[in-house]
Amino acid sequence: MNPIDTGFICPIPGLAENPQISSLIARCAQLAMLLEVSASPKPGNVDREHNYPDTYFEHFIASSVSVYPVIELAARSRNGIGALIRSAVCESSAWQKGGNTHFGAFLLLIPLSMAAGELFNSRGKTQYKLLPDEFEALAVHAHAFVQATDCEDAVEFYRAFEVAGVRVNSVDEFNLGDPESTSELRAKEVTLYELMDIARGYDLIANEWVTGFRRCLEGANCIIEFMQAQSPGAENSVSNCSGTGINEAIVYTFLKLLSRHRDTFIETKFDKDTADYVSARAGEILSAWEEASGNIESSDNITRDFEDLLPAVQEFDSELLKKRINPGSTADTIIAGLFIALLGGLRF
Repeated sequence: MNPIDTGFICPIPGLAENPQISSLIARCAQLAMLLEVSASPKPGNVDREHNYPDTYFEHFIASSVSVYPVIELAARSRNGIGALIRSAVCESSAWQKGGNTHFGAFLLLIPLSMAAGELFNSRGKTQYKLLPDEFEALAVHAHAFVQATDCEDAVEFYRAFEVAGVRVNSVDEFNLGDPESTSELRAKEVTLYELMDIARGYDLIANEWVTGFRRCLEGANCIIEFMQAQSPGAENSVSNCSGTGINEAIVYTFLKLLSRHRDTFIETKFDKDTADYVSARAGEILSAWEEASGNIESSDNITRDFEDLLPAVQEFDSELLKKRINPGSTADTIIAGLFIALLGGLRF
């Protein structure tokens, strides 16, 4: 499927005339995906140090590069989220044979890219960067886009599963493995947002859609806080961060989000108890490291020597890899957080 040929998408007038906007947004999305998969050690997930038997680091790299035209189109579009998701999955699958790599990330990046395009286009400026107080506006715009989805978006979303091979819980009566479900969706005029609302209690990504991308914002702010804390004088500008601390920021944020929010990909593949154990273990590792500074609440704790954290994280990583426990939903949220931070001008 050529994503540019889909008939469900209406580009935003004006944005098509300014390719700098959509190009910037697509590059931020690509870089976010590349940084996330490169970060190490990232417990349980594929990274530059570890592969899974059938899914390698290189598969994620190929997927990240392949999806550029779809994200660029999303940045120029005001509708067609379902078709864009399916296009992203098709592009990813056409460029690598490692199976599902970024399905959850696409679900977050596409509406956020649409929102970024709308925000930047409304300014009439030549400089495109989200200000800190505009992060919330980005989430609000993205939430409005997903709320406006229709039945065709839901149908396209279901069709994407034929390509992606995603492990998910089916949405109540609409069985993802049943070809007849699309007919039922149309008969009942179920929108994609309504499907996500049904799944919000047991799927982290669906919950993000319904609650306004709160964890994505949490991830962006955590990454920025870490980078600013280790770059004196960068408190008021994320573009002034220095050094190569982005890897450490991603690992720290991954552990932080994992400790705070049960990973529903683990819950789907295993069970709730396993997901709770993983979150609790991540919290224990972070707490032990932060408490060593004597003040958990102080931002100074995240400037401590990162080497002090590594042994426990590496042990945790080995445990999850051995058991094939993959916190995939957390990784998707980290990608979205990185995307928002990069749109805000984060450089390293």
